[in-house]
This record gives sequence, structure tokens and C-alpha cells, in this order.
Amino acid sequence: MPPHGSIRVSGAKNSATRLLSAALLTDDIVQLGNFPTKLVDVGHKIDFIRSIGADIDVDDLGDSIKISAGGYGARSTDDYDVPIRTTYLLVAGQLLRTGHAKVPYPGGCKIGARGYDMHIMVWKTLGCEVEELPDYISVKARKFVGARIDFPISTVGGTENALICSAVAEGTTEIFNAYITPEVYDLIKLLRQMGASIEVIGNSHIIVNGKSALSGARMNVMPDRIEALTWIVLAIVLRGKILVEGVSFKDLESSMLYLQASGIDLLTNRNSAYVHSDVMPEGVQPFEVPCGTHPGVISDMQPFFVFLALAASGTSRIFDYRYPERIGYVQELAKFCPPGSLHAEFGKITVKGPVKFHAAEAQSTDLRGSMALIMAALAAEGSSVIHDAHMALRGYNDLAHKLKTLGMNIRIDED
Repeated sequence: MPPHGSIRVSGAKNSATRLLSAALLTDDIVQLGNFPTKLVDVGHKIDFIRSIGADIDVDDLGDSIKISAGGYGARSTDDYDVPIRTTYLLVAGQLLRTGHAKVPYPGGCKIGARGYDMHIMVWKTLGCEVEELPDYISVKARKFVGARIDFPISTVGGTENALICSAVAEGTTEIFNAYITPEVYDLIKLLRQMGASIEVIGNSHIIVNGKSALSGARMNVMPDRIEALTWIVLAIVLRGKILVEGVSFKDLESSMLYLQASGIDLLTNRNSAYVHSDVMPEGVQPFEVPCGTHPGVISDMQPFFVFLALAASGTSRIFDYRYPERIGYVQELAKFCPPGSLHAEFGKITVKGPVKFHAAEAQSTDLRGSMALIMAALAAEGSSVIHDAHMALRGYNDLAHKLKTLGMNIRIDED
């Protein structure tokens, strides 16, 4: 049965976990609304933060959290096994209070080379002593000292780390070759509300005048642009009728242009999109999409354009210049399609559509790829099994419930 009903986009995963780290820079209370409280990554991060002294109240019904971090870093722990990438953002709050931070090594999806050398560079540039120990990364300094940070490559994580650390550094920090995405702007917004002095020049230069102390704040997390695209594409391919609420179209401009170029019409207002097959009688036309960095189509959206291409009448090509190795899921997605429908090589995926999906058994390879497999299983006739589908729960808040509200028959075993 095609999906039908309405669905609301949750707060962005790639913003929420960063805002949670920034909230640790003050002893005052920080409240974050529109917060995706049921994300797996959020749960892991909250557990670790609590284990070393911070108090966090989670309101699942109200989609909000309240952070009181006065005791953050006051306790030690023996458990540094935290399977998320953004552990490096937990340094600043600890070092601010105790002069010594111990954080787990970054985890997360294996989608190519994504080391943590840029984070070590940030800490050392701001005057810290960094030591890589068997169980954790040790960062020591009496305080951060403002400096010039010049990234050799554009990096979202490095930019976020530099912003959080320099917000409480002594003196001025200039960040060059910064990667300023909508989620990074959300982080800057919260830091400013907490009292940080941050100036953005162009799209890659940031000046931060550090403050010795920041204050509490209250803010809503921005809507998740990747989730919004996911529901739109799902409705298109499965020919459903879905009202997607809470869409931030200004953060989806590039993606919307490519959807329009493929012959897709949507009924939209200020922050909602209604997807209905009746408004696009010609169906999906073949397309080419380059994926990479903001303000273009970001790499996290690549699997959903591949899935969309499977509904197009002809040959489509999707390129990924940011993470060309992010193609592991394609072999698994092909199990739901006729032979020859999908071909992937370094940074390039060729799709021949339209296809009729059939039930299959597949293995998740990464967060977004896992969601693409789930979407294919929903489009197929019969029962399918996706192993390690819990990967999708790292990026989609309350996923099983949302799909069931659209009439989808799905069970996700989180263990």
C-alpha cells in the first residue's frame, strides 16, 4: 500500500548533537526544543555526558531537553566506548572546568577517510597538549588561547570544534577555510545566544572573540533537511500521498532544483510539502546530480537521489565528489532490483529505471544507506529483511512510529 498521511520533520541530527555539546560551556541551564530525543546517537552522547557529571532532563513527549552542566567533567569513567563521531566536541566543556579533558575516539559510519587529525590540530593551535591513549584522547591546557586556525581542507566537524573551543578561549580566534553549513549556522546561533562573540565573513571566514564565561539559553533545533528529503522521495517513488510538515526550504534549495529538473512537482507552502502522484502525471525523468558540499546537494543526500533514480524513465547518474567511496550500500540496494539496474564505481553511480522492486535480504552499510534499503523494502512486494537496520535509527528520530503513521508495515529490532 502506498504511504499516506502526514509526517512532521524532527530537529536535525547534525545540529542537535552539536548544540548539546555547546550547552556544556556554561553552568547555567540550556533548554533545547524540537530536539530529536529518540535518536540513537543522542542517547549515547547523553549517557556519556551524564556519566561524567552533567544533569540532563529529557522530555520525549515535548521533544526537548534541559542541560545543567555545572558538574560536567567532575567525575571519571572507565567506559570510553561511545559509537558516535562527535565525541571530539566534548573536550571544551571539560577543559574549561578542570583543565583536562578525556574523550572517546570518534566512531560512526565507515564511509571513507574521515580522521580526527583536524581536531588535534585545533586543540594544539589553541594551546593544548594532546595525547592519544589506548582508551581515550587526552587534552590538557590551563585554558584555550585564541589563535589563527587555517584548515587545509574544508571540514564541518573541524569548524564546529574550532567554534566551540574558541568561544571560551582567551583572546581572538580567526578560522579560515571554515565549512559553514546550515547546521553550523545553528551552532553559531546558540553560541551567540549564550553570549559568544562570533562574526561570519563570507562563507568560509569566522572571527571569534572568546569569553571567559557563557550564559544559559533557550533555542529550538533547526528542522532536519535530510529527513525532509527522505520523506519527499519516499512518497514520490511509492506514489503515495504525504503531507511533510516542518520543511526548511531555504536549506533544501539545491535539492529542490534537481527534483524540479527531474519533472517532479510539489505543492508547497512556507514550511510544508504535499506529495501526490496526481500533480506529476509524466512521472520521474532521468537526471544527473553532483553530490558534495553545501550549498549544493550534500553527500548525505546521495542515497536518496539514487533511490529516486530507480523510479525514473531512463538512465540517471549520481556523482559524489565529497565521499567517492560512499557506494557500499549500492550493492545491497541492487538486491531489490532487476539485474543491471545499478552500477557503482569510485564516485559515480549509474541507475537504469524504472524498476519494479522485489523483496530481498540485505545488509546495512551506513546510516543513510540503511535508510535507502528500508525504503526499497517498503517499495517491494512481500517481506524483506534488512540486517543492522538500527543504523538508520542514528539519524531518524522515532523512525518505526513515523513509518507506521504512514501505513507502512515495518518492525525494527533495535538490538
